[in-house]
Amino acid sequence: MNEPLAKRGKTILVVDDEPRIVEAVGMNLELEGYQVSGANNGYEALRKVTEELPDLAILDVMMPEMDGFETLKRIREVSTIPVIMLTVKGEEPDKVKGLELGADDYVTKPFSPRELVSRVKAALRRAEMPTPAPKTEIKVDDALSIDFTRRKVMVRGKEIHLRPTEYRLLYHLVSNAGRVLTHETLLRRVWGHEYRDEDQYLWLYITYLRRKIEEDPKHPKYILGERGIGYRFKDFEQR
Repeated sequence: MNEPLAKRGKTILVVDDEPRIVEAVGMNLELEGYQVSGANNGYEALRKVTEELPDLAILDVMMPEMDGFETLKRIREVSTIPVIMLTVKGEEPDKVKGLELGADDYVTKPFSPRELVSRVKAALRRAEMPTPAPKTEIKVDDALSIDFTRRKVMVRGKEIHLRPTEYRLLYHLVSNAGRVLTHETLLRRVWGHEYRDEDQYLWLYITYLRRKIEEDPKHPKYILGERGIGYRFKDFEQR
């Protein structure tokens, strides 16, 4: 009984050009105790993001005038709130594009209300979860140093920006340097137990991290893959 009451302060923005979908999704979220705000186009969504400061946005891809991808790009210019994309196609390129632009998750239409609510809960949980941090700076080698206390990553003398999910993934890899972490373990620790079978998420974010910290992402020396098993960060503790 206490869980819905705890959620009453959380506002979810639902954006879809079909009012019936906004209404149906909103009703299911309200039954879970969330407050819901609706928008029928990207321009209205941007206004509500800046004026109402929702805690999460559910954003349809296929909208007239300004589609979900463009709306997401503009949201990311002003906000870091979790965004879940809704896509009819369910095609790989759409999913990858959404994640590349900064979406936190995607759900393919038609979807079950239970699945969407579960994804909303997981995204909000990740956004609120502070990552435990070592108290000392880690110098991997002359090219890479990481200070988890200050959330600072230096690559070849320059500070790089990591998105929250990239940061959590790097934290778990570095904290277990030299050990192989399975796909399921990383998905569970970084995204939540609901995502233990979503290998695509892990592959994409490993790719993003390699682009940012590796000198040659195609031939990585920090984040190493173990085919069919998982990933490990190079063992730097015995250098």
